[in-house]
Amino acid sequence: MAKKEYAFYPGCSSQLRASAANYMVSVNSMCKVLDIKLTEIPDWNCCGASIGYAGSGELARHVLNARNFALSEQHLPGQDIVATCAACWLGARETKEKLAASSTLLADTQEALKEAGLTYKGEAEIRHMVEVLIEDFGYEELAKPVVKPLEGIKFAGYVGCQTNRPFGIAGESFENPMYLDKLVETLGGEAVTDYDQKVTCCGGALAFSEPEKSQKQIKDIVESAYDHGADMIVTPCPLCQANVEIYQSEINKRYGTKFNMPVTYYSQLMTVAYGGSVKEAGLDGQVIRARKLEEIAVKVVKK
Repeated sequence: MAKKEYAFYPGCSSQLRASAANYMVSVNSMCKVLDIKLTEIPDWNCCGASIGYAGSGELARHVLNARNFALSEQHLPGQDIVATCAACWLGARETKEKLAASSTLLADTQEALKEAGLTYKGEAEIRHMVEVLIEDFGYEELAKPVVKPLEGIKFAGYVGCQTNRPFGIAGESFENPMYLDKLVETLGGEAVTDYDQKVTCCGGALAFSEPEKSQKQIKDIVESAYDHGADMIVTPCPLCQANVEIYQSEINKRYGTKFNMPVTYYSQLMTVAYGGSVKEAGLDGQVIRARKLEEIAVKVVKK
């Protein structure tokens, strides 16, 4: 029996060949080591983060999330719902709070769910994977499986905005959350603790409508990581990872810079530190290769 069991909401970006497919690979590898069982919510649907604010109205967005909650409560009763995507987690948390605060919104949501034969009970908690790691395991426990410390690598912990406001991680500062720094140090790496862009928005919502503004924000994020001596950036957010990694080539053209900064997930760091291969860590899915992590991944552990 698994040490910890959770209902899992994977989200659209983690699907095969989607933008964060390698994130899911590393999460699965990490969970295997930590004996975490993630059971996918049957017949889950998109949380609506990408289109839910575009004119469909508040009710439709909250019904999308409530349907996932109801399915989880029906098929996986008593289990917290865990999301790896920051946008999914943020939207789901918002829905849960708004349904609890408004009897009218709750009634309208229940009426919509009734058409699908579902009822929302409001029993399941909605959590991000980093919450689970920090709150249910703790740094000391997360350090135990480390067999390949990430020595010699300096990481800039880029939290972004969606896992920081308005909910954040319990006990963390909104201005200077330290959990990525602590996690890096737990894995034997060096955290750039004075990195000044850790909670800056990556401009994901502006990437297509106002690319100049978005790319200026990404430039600041990457430039600061270089200025603080980081070898790579680590993040808990799939949108941040994609934007900050993919648009570096466009920024180089626009500004004449020579950015080539790897942007990785915390789960990739953990998988490598736990002895996982390049493939198991999803490092073969990077646009900008995280070569220093790859070098540690291929090392032979001395017994």
